[in-house]
Amino acid sequence: MDRGGTSTRRGHVVAPAIIRISAKQTGCERTGINAAHYERNPTMTNSTAKPHIVTDTAVETSAPAAHATPPDPFDLANLRISPNFAEAAGVRKLLRTVPVRKPHRQEFIRVHANPTFRGDFAQIELKEDRELYLVAGPELMVALVNEITHVSIFTAINRQGVTFLWPVPLPRPDGKEIIWHTSAREAAREATDKWVKVAANMGLGAYDITVAEGIRTEPNWPDANFQELIRIAYRDRLITSLDHPVVKRLNGLV
Repeated sequence: MDRGGTSTRRGHVVAPAIIRISAKQTGCERTGINAAHYERNPTMTNSTAKPHIVTDTAVETSAPAAHATPPDPFDLANLRISPNFAEAAGVRKLLRTVPVRKPHRQEFIRVHANPTFRGDFAQIELKEDRELYLVAGPELMVALVNEITHVSIFTAINRQGVTFLWPVPLPRPDGKEIIWHTSAREAAREATDKWVKVAANMGLGAYDITVAEGIRTEPNWPDANFQELIRIAYRDRLITSLDHPVVKRLNGLV
């Protein structure tokens, strides 16, 4: 063997053997060594050539990720409207119509408990047209005294959230009470703190009042005050002068 580590046998030159093994085989991954080279020490006197060992760090390539399934555009969870959508979106319902009427016999109603949401007014009813008009001003009320009816107007609401104005006639100037009107006012008082149904009983000559014992929810009143409700309800039915078409009609002038 010569000094360079090359072994000679019977006249032939034998190069040092090189064995390549992976890093996993040598435990390099565990020890943190990326490539270890084991070479024969030139100073060794052993005549047998040491193999030259080279380790390769194995490069592992991960399999390509599978393509994600695109979301279903018809996913019901993404299509449904949440119960509080209007609140979350800052939606406010505009009040454009306020009926003036009695409660329907099959609906449960509430009456606004705040006294500022009721008042006494002079009203004219066109029975043929089933229309109600407010009369403005004391002088006009005197001029139309034979046509007007004095009423208490209550702010009411039903279970469907429809706000309406409920006119209930006041006692007559002579003090005579009409049982229909008395029972209606009693129903309005009951409805200030509970849901009631008001139905005419022709045999009794008065209104039957039924209380809904199982309804515990409170009504959701609109933001409008009483004056705004009156304005919306009577915007085309306010008599402000004797020249109003309704007054001329009642006087036979048209």
